[in-house]
Amino acid sequence: MRFAPVFAAAAAMLVTGFFATMAEAQEPVPRRNMLQRLFGVFTPQRRIYYEDQYDFPRQPRPRRVQKRRAQPSEPQRSRPSRTAKPRPAIAPPPAPVVVEKSPDAKKVLVIGDFVADSLGDGLEVAFEMTPGIAVETRANGSSGLVRNDYFDWPKVLPDYIAELKPSVIVISLGANDRQGMRTGDVKEKFRTDLWTEEYRKRVNAFATLARKDNLPVLWVGMPPFQSTAMTADMVTFNGIYREEVEKVGGQFIDIWDGFVDEEGKFVLTGSDINGQQVRLRGSDGINLTKAGKRKLAFYVEKDIRKLLGEAAATTDVPGAEELKDLVVTAPLANEDIVKTQPISLTDPELDGATALLGGNAPLKSTGKSPRDLLIEKGEVVAAPPGRVDDFRLAKPETVISRPLTRN
Repeated sequence: MRFAPVFAAAAAMLVTGFFATMAEAQEPVPRRNMLQRLFGVFTPQRRIYYEDQYDFPRQPRPRRVQKRRAQPSEPQRSRPSRTAKPRPAIAPPPAPVVVEKSPDAKKVLVIGDFVADSLGDGLEVAFEMTPGIAVETRANGSSGLVRNDYFDWPKVLPDYIAELKPSVIVISLGANDRQGMRTGDVKEKFRTDLWTEEYRKRVNAFATLARKDNLPVLWVGMPPFQSTAMTADMVTFNGIYREEVEKVGGQFIDIWDGFVDEEGKFVLTGSDINGQQVRLRGSDGINLTKAGKRKLAFYVEKDIRKLLGEAAATTDVPGAEELKDLVVTAPLANEDIVKTQPISLTDPELDGATALLGGNAPLKSTGKSPRDLLIEKGEVVAAPPGRVDDFRLAKPETVISRPLTRN
């Protein structure tokens, strides 16, 4: 019984080794290579094994920080850049130059319908830098010469003239006259013979009333419109205006070509006074835009400057010396024109000389070229002395012959 403790200890060691072997079989340890054995370098797989076995502290994952979006009512703040240069302050646009009209400025009275209203706006822009001319517009957009019961132009025109004392009267009427007209107790339909005759009389009477005090009258024709029927009627109206206004000494201004294309058709977009393509008419095909108003006034502006003469000068405006060409003076009278007799090239004595420049009379020609002489008569014209095709043996004295020398 002396060996009983020894056998008990051996049996215990065998049982412990068996369980250790079972544990190793359940949890195998991966093999290490030479570098791992020498330097103790562990692969990520081995590292994970030991972390799981020994419960190493894990590194916390970085948390994603979400940026708070700026609310619509909250202004976004931008950080100033260190390298960015400060932006220069934007200067405000220069204030427009306002030219005050002279106390004795000559007035231009513009009367008529909505086209006249647009014409007045364009003329105000045209003469805004001219202190000697003031534009006064008295227009009624729905008026005309047909409905005297709505607005009576022959009645109100003398009052406007007495109030403003204009130097020039500009008239633009007719856009609203495409309707029936009452003559006495009879209402005539539009474009009948009686209607046309009565309308012609009213145009003549109104132009005569405007010319009562011998004032210059400029009757501006109607522009084309998008409606083809309305455009055709405006052509007829313009013919009446031209004939009747010129009978009483007025002037008709045709603006038709400024609002049509090369084929004579209505256009919404066309050239402005500077030649740039702009919108001239509104979407309704009737009213005019700002550029269209200025172009409409362009046709009338030059005639007003011609009539008012020195009043159209802009000497009081800064930089007016560059605008002197815009002032149109009145033409000279016949007695002020100096006439000179034309000078003939064959009669130099009219100029006080006895000979023309060059001193020699022009060579007389037979009218036939050397080619014609060669083909028709077989004659060869002698070559000028010294030319390469001068094959004459006896050289003239003008040609100097030099002896050939050897180098």
